[in-house]
Amino acid sequence: MPLFSQYCKSKSRLEGKTVVITGANTGIGKETAWNLYRRGARVIMACRDLVKAQAALEDVKKTLPSKPNKEEFKGEPGELVIQKLDLNSLASVRECAKKILETEPAIHILINNAGVMMCPKGVTEDGFETQLGTNHLGHFLFTLLLLPRIIQSRKDSDPCCRIINVSSLAHRLSTGINFNDLMSEKSYGAISAYCQSKLANVLFTRELAHRLKEANIKGVNTYSLHPGVIKSELSRHLDDSFFRGVRFLYSLVGFMIKTVEQGAQTTLHCALDEQAANETGLYYRECAAVSPSSSAMNKEMAARLWDESVKLVGLPTNDLTELIEKIPTEYDR
Repeated sequence: MPLFSQYCKSKSRLEGKTVVITGANTGIGKETAWNLYRRGARVIMACRDLVKAQAALEDVKKTLPSKPNKEEFKGEPGELVIQKLDLNSLASVRECAKKILETEPAIHILINNAGVMMCPKGVTEDGFETQLGTNHLGHFLFTLLLLPRIIQSRKDSDPCCRIINVSSLAHRLSTGINFNDLMSEKSYGAISAYCQSKLANVLFTRELAHRLKEANIKGVNTYSLHPGVIKSELSRHLDDSFFRGVRFLYSLVGFMIKTVEQGAQTTLHCALDEQAANETGLYYRECAAVSPSSSAMNKEMAARLWDESVKLVGLPTNDLTELIEKIPTEYDR
């Protein structure tokens, strides 16, 4: 258990609010879903494995708060809904977004939580390097496809709608986005590819906030965060022989490893905190805004990553205002 771990202090209830969480069947995604469900939200669990998602849903429903008298848990729980989402496939991303828009008249909070970490070299269904494709490009497309509905939901969201990207402190280990070998085809390193994908999360968060401001779209805030070092299924590839050294380091820093409850707290802070409602485009750690790496602050890199991502996922334009107008037609593709 870590020596220091901050907790979300918000007592907010979420009756009438709809939350979409990717990777909500395990780890901090599941813990986040449980917390927001207990606060009264309608939670859409967007998961790759529907069998595991259903098991997680049942577990979330039956797990009662350890402190039922806490203000945020006093009311009735919300609703839980499962939607299939495989971030390795842009077709799956589009289909999931389409189904959500068909069933959900509003989306108040989007939490891009799913991800893979330091996996062996591979490619997604669309030919992207697995970690960049899953951690960044899949979520990039998913977010933009849902963005028009999120913008429409501002009128009944108090005080704002929120888009939250779960990144990692590992983004600091990336020297920048390697546009000359974006898919690591010339040289692949599992650690460097992971760190690049997590840097992409922070850059996307900042660039989306910038473009929303340029388009004079208020009431939609963006956040990226480091949840902490957590023992969960995300680290499953560390069992591979190549990563035995990394797992040994894990054993040495065991006192820093968080439970999933502790690891979900900064996500919850970004989703609920009243002060955070006045902030956008920032990076958080231990329930507070902190400075990301210098690469994450690079405006030119963020803009170029946006442009490259738009092309890679097949969106019609890199202009946000035009995208908002054209994206509804994307569901017919």
